[in-house]
Amino acid sequence: MSIIALRSIDRDKLMELAEKGIRFPEKASATLKATVECKGEFLNEVRIRDLPPVMVDEPPRLLGTNTAPNPSEVVLAGLGACLSVGFMANATARGIRLYEIVLELEGDLNTSATWGVGNTTEGNYPGFREIRVKATLKGDAPEEELEAVKRHALQWSPVANTLTHPVPVRLV
Repeated sequence: MSIIALRSIDRDKLMELAEKGIRFPEKASATLKATVECKGEFLNEVRIRDLPPVMVDEPPRLLGTNTAPNPSEVVLAGLGACLSVGFMANATARGIRLYEIVLELEGDLNTSATWGVGNTTEGNYPGFREIRVKATLKGDAPEEELEAVKRHALQWSPVANTLTHPVPVRLV
């Protein structure tokens, strides 16, 4: 049985995109948008670009109907997908062919504040206390080089950086 490589990205186009970011950093910014519309209870429809809507809900233990991932699970999914993109990009830049990328993410979430109607004592804050990522990469490179790809991608992940550095969130 032969091992089939994952469909890779175009290395030349990746390097061209990277060069544009180096030469024109002021143009390497974009405004991303999402529209969220509540459909009742905790069920929300999320629209991004011209893609099909994505539903977000809560599990029954958080009074939802369990029809879709909850917002915090979507954060985990976004982080995992961002890291996967980074793994593929960095492996491609290094000339490594990947056969498998699998990420398992878990986070310890404090929900005691119950969206601001529960435990709102000073010092208590809702959200993840820690996120753990188990990343498995298989490719045509030694394990230490695959580990270097993972570390580098984590360091430069937009979503990981958003989660680990304070970002103002404000109502407008």
